[in-house]
Amino acid sequence: MAQDAEEEADDNVIIVTATKRDANLQDIPFSINAQTAADIQRSGAVTLEDLSRNVAGLAVQNLGPGQSQVSVRGVSAGQVVRDQPGVKEQVGVYLDESVVSLSLFTPDLDLFDLNRVETLRGPQGTLFGSGSVGGTIRYITNQPRIGATEGMVEGNVNLVDGDDIGGHLKGAVNIPLGDNAALRAVGYFTRYGGFINAIGPAGGEDVNSGERYGGRLALTFEPSDSVSITPRVVYQKVTADGFNRQEIYNLFANRFTTTRPAVTFDEREQYLLLREGFEDETLIADATIKIGMGGVDLTSVTSYIDRSILVSRDASALTGSVSVDLGYPDAAVVLPSNLRDTTDLQTFTQELRLSSNSDGPLQWVFGGFYSKIDRAYTQRLPTPGYDAFTDATLGAGTSAAVANGFPVDSPFNSDLPYDIKQFAIFGEVSYDLTDALNVTAGGRYYDFKEERTITTGGLFANGDNGVVDRTKSDGFTPRLLLSYDVSEDVQINAQASKGFRLGGVNDPLNTPLCNAQDLALFGGFQNYDDETLWNYELGIKTQGNGFTFNAGAFYNDIKNLQVTLDAGSCSSRIVFNVDKAHSAGVEFELGLEPAEGFDLSLSGSLIEAEFDTTLPGALAPATGIREGNRLPSVPKFQLSAAASYEWPISDSADAYVSASFQHVGNRFTQPADQENNPRTFTHGLPFGGQPAGSATTVNLRLPSYELVNLSAGVDFDGGLSLVAYVNNLFDENALLSFDRERGGRARLGYNVGQPRTFGITARQKF
Repeated sequence: MAQDAEEEADDNVIIVTATKRDANLQDIPFSINAQTAADIQRSGAVTLEDLSRNVAGLAVQNLGPGQSQVSVRGVSAGQVVRDQPGVKEQVGVYLDESVVSLSLFTPDLDLFDLNRVETLRGPQGTLFGSGSVGGTIRYITNQPRIGATEGMVEGNVNLVDGDDIGGHLKGAVNIPLGDNAALRAVGYFTRYGGFINAIGPAGGEDVNSGERYGGRLALTFEPSDSVSITPRVVYQKVTADGFNRQEIYNLFANRFTTTRPAVTFDEREQYLLLREGFEDETLIADATIKIGMGGVDLTSVTSYIDRSILVSRDASALTGSVSVDLGYPDAAVVLPSNLRDTTDLQTFTQELRLSSNSDGPLQWVFGGFYSKIDRAYTQRLPTPGYDAFTDATLGAGTSAAVANGFPVDSPFNSDLPYDIKQFAIFGEVSYDLTDALNVTAGGRYYDFKEERTITTGGLFANGDNGVVDRTKSDGFTPRLLLSYDVSEDVQINAQASKGFRLGGVNDPLNTPLCNAQDLALFGGFQNYDDETLWNYELGIKTQGNGFTFNAGAFYNDIKNLQVTLDAGSCSSRIVFNVDKAHSAGVEFELGLEPAEGFDLSLSGSLIEAEFDTTLPGALAPATGIREGNRLPSVPKFQLSAAASYEWPISDSADAYVSASFQHVGNRFTQPADQENNPRTFTHGLPFGGQPAGSATTVNLRLPSYELVNLSAGVDFDGGLSLVAYVNNLFDENALLSFDRERGGRARLGYNVGQPRTFGITARQKF
């Protein structure tokens, strides 16, 4: 039987399990490896990267602080990039009862003082709704404890890539307020060490360092035994000075130039004409009210999120590549150009549900959900001096004629306000047919509407003027689960469930930048429909003397898969529905305790995720949507292993050592990367003396990589813990995704993972 979501756990102990909200409904759980279990039990913290090392079938792309993207069981549309504001998430992420996932950048919240993590693989469309088509991750924080005074402080210092210092200081405290209330506060500050070096006028060392600071404040008030009221405020700000991009080719720095110094990039190196940056400021205010009414519980969850994101990029190579095509002089090509993407998001959600609260064979939960999202997305491309070169080259008054009311010296501008509303009703019933056999059935009906207005201006834009696009949909997602207890230690689960991902509207192509071929191929895609998925799975959970073993086999039948495509020279990306696709595979998790204090774990997955559709004509090689081609960003094989040993060194202290290993298989960033690979990118930009036919050949299959982590520490009875660790012991340069601008004409590179990092941590509980 799965852990009840409402059951309290010991302070700072992570219970990682699959669970359902407010009802003991069975799902296939996963175990957690020895190192991570020990580390998070001591510190009360976990990251998405920790989960990816433990949860079979879970893949994470960490594109920098606050920029992680998740896929589960091979259900993936590929990397979502910063200028795709309308794309919806595939994996739902919750902070306690509040949904916080966002497709572009799910907030990278600091999870200090965490109680447990709940991860549900496969679609969770019944109770968790849209955005959980691949699965759901739910972080459960420690709630205020009435009558208890307790806390913890933690300090860390680390060395990244041998030359940049990072670290953090965190604290949590619980304070009782009389006999029926308590306050719990968490605060933290983290500095991220950088590891990317840059050449060029804005160059320097460790240009992608960053900071994260914020906190949580929660109050629980229990006026009676049957009523609990918990309002909470969460605030966090993340800043980064740059991005973890490793370049291969840049218009201004490459091996082909003859009138400029030829450049061959080193590992973890890029070229900058302007410094870059990322800011993400998030405020979450929510309130959970629970009222017991005999055998029924009423729960109300109200949540408000106010979030502001700025992605500031050096777009000089992108703008310069267009200037070369337009015949501008070299002085215009090298103008610094800053692409600024901003998102202002306000989200309101209200959920109200009734659930059973008894020990009988019948368990149930029913409820309703409403959300309203107001999202304003803007782009500006300030390029001082650009209008003068435009008028001199293309004719006097050209820049003013295309401005459409936007600022001067900004060749591209766009305003895209979104109004998104969703309503849903859901329910799930679980019944014990016998002492050994349980059946669960449920469903969710949803109704969704989206309205987006687009206004653009500048030389590179279409001049859209308040164009309104609308899309809407509704649907029903059922779920059926059978669970059979073969014995006290063996359980078999069989499940069929449906999930969905909401559709949306593509932005118009930047037609002034498109060549004729790309405009013809990609110019006809506007709306895209809901993505739906039917999941069929069979799993087994076992435990015995010193071991646990869980395994599952699944098949996902995907309709209208939303795939992100690069529209080549248009410097645009679109979302396209692929009629049929599937993911199928097996996953397992094994935990062993061969001797007291000695823990071993092994987990892995083997996944086939492929298209079952071939697009006609030139679209197949241009997009990679061909039957048998792999879905993007999905490794076929993942494997994790860990070992830890703990022993007493005195009457008041225990020592431990631990190690973990993770293998992530090869992947493709976009579906088209499988076509004509290795790919030759012809730059076609005769700038700096490089020939017009200069080209760079790249193998677009991202290689597999392995990570090894080590740690050792001492725990004292008085609550003091000291830990030393090294992550990425062998300094693997993991290539996470392939990055290109204007179809490879302006810039080519990779997003890369964090290099070897040494650190020490001290924490004190009281």
